[in-house]
Amino acid sequence: MLPRLSGLRSSLGILFVTSLSSVQTAAKSAASDLFDQSALSALAERLVDAARRAGADAADAVAVRGISQSVEIRDGQVEESERSEGDDVGLRVLVGKRQAVVSTNDIGGDNVAKLAERAVAMARVAPDDNFVGLADPALLARSFPDLDLLDPDMPSTADLERRAQEAEAAGLAVQGVTKSGGASASAGIGGMVLVTSTGFHGSYLRSSQGVSMMAIAGEGTGMERDYDFTSAIHATDLLSPKDVGRSAGERTVARINPRKVETCKVPVVFDPRIANSLVGHLISAVNGGSIARKTSFLKDKLGQQLFGKGIRVIDDPLRVRGLRSQTFDAEGVAVKKLAIIDDGVLTSWLLDCATARELGLVTTGHAHRGVSSAPSPGAYNLHLEPGTATPAELISDIKQGFYVTDLIGSGVNGVTGDYSRGAAGFWIENGEITYAVSEVTIAGHLLDIFKSMTPANDLVFKYGINAPTVRIEGLTVAGR
Repeated sequence: MLPRLSGLRSSLGILFVTSLSSVQTAAKSAASDLFDQSALSALAERLVDAARRAGADAADAVAVRGISQSVEIRDGQVEESERSEGDDVGLRVLVGKRQAVVSTNDIGGDNVAKLAERAVAMARVAPDDNFVGLADPALLARSFPDLDLLDPDMPSTADLERRAQEAEAAGLAVQGVTKSGGASASAGIGGMVLVTSTGFHGSYLRSSQGVSMMAIAGEGTGMERDYDFTSAIHATDLLSPKDVGRSAGERTVARINPRKVETCKVPVVFDPRIANSLVGHLISAVNGGSIARKTSFLKDKLGQQLFGKGIRVIDDPLRVRGLRSQTFDAEGVAVKKLAIIDDGVLTSWLLDCATARELGLVTTGHAHRGVSSAPSPGAYNLHLEPGTATPAELISDIKQGFYVTDLIGSGVNGVTGDYSRGAAGFWIENGEITYAVSEVTIAGHLLDIFKSMTPANDLVFKYGINAPTVRIEGLTVAGR
């Protein structure tokens, strides 16, 4: 058989190349279709036009695209492989001071007109709201800088399986790891088109990729687990799967044989992985919705010194390749970099148009929304700026203290500022990290936490909210 096949090698080679070329062309075409938002843009425009014809005084429409694929591995075998893909649309209409929002994923036939008519009918019977309305046209985005938010080479299912398997294998290779808690890899594309009756038309697409691994060490009731992960807009910015798995394994092994500690009041140092939670509590408290409802412990603190001199908390929606970057908000308002805390002073709330009107202010361009909801304030890429000391220098003078690597539960009261979280980590003695500690609680008040915060110099942009290692003075560690 082989001699006869070799005689056909030339013609078979032509057929093979042609077939492969067709497959590659089809794959590129499919990817191109995913990146093409022209049909969504046309649909959003039709929705706004239909709303105006149905009697709306003003309207805006959002069309959201979501594509995701993920693979989960355990013990080298695929446990789950999922893919989802869909487009959804939402229409907001205003009739006088009344507002209604409707959404659908059924956009065929005459459903556009029906959706608009239903939205207008709902708005007419809605209660008056003096703060609703579209954004001032003068605030709308006019330019859309390239933030490099789309990786054109999305991984295949086989690529995701390989990444997850490499991460799991690296975790299991760490001495002391006894089993895998599973590894996963994912990729996706998300985007939005926004069209308003005031003439705004904008769109963006943002890709995402990630790898994670959980490792388990010890046996029986002495088992410990920990994890690590990497996520990025572009695959080239991901940590290697082997590094993720190795880190997960090493973190887990370090937690074996934890001890209890006596209740005491000591300096507490937050690992960067959980230090960002402190920034998150701040951002929840300065959200314009909480301020307007008077449900924030910071409601009377605008313009006041909350942190030490030199401390800055930045929200930057225009960061190139940022996980939450975009060039306009959900009302079409131009976004910009904002120092929410500048030299320790609280400078601004996070506002959309409605909360800004309610507070007698101007929107900060922080509107977010889904297809079935009205806009509400939210942050973009947040970070606490680093200090000058290394993490080692930050703990060098601590005789007794607690280095926190994991937080448990959600014992934070946004109305009063009281803070209490379950925690695990490592005890600090004479400036050195020593033995593992678990089953303790750390408690204090967020105002005191903010005031005594000292950041280290090890900021790395890895999450949506980023912070360096942070030291807090005088928190209560409740142990045995």
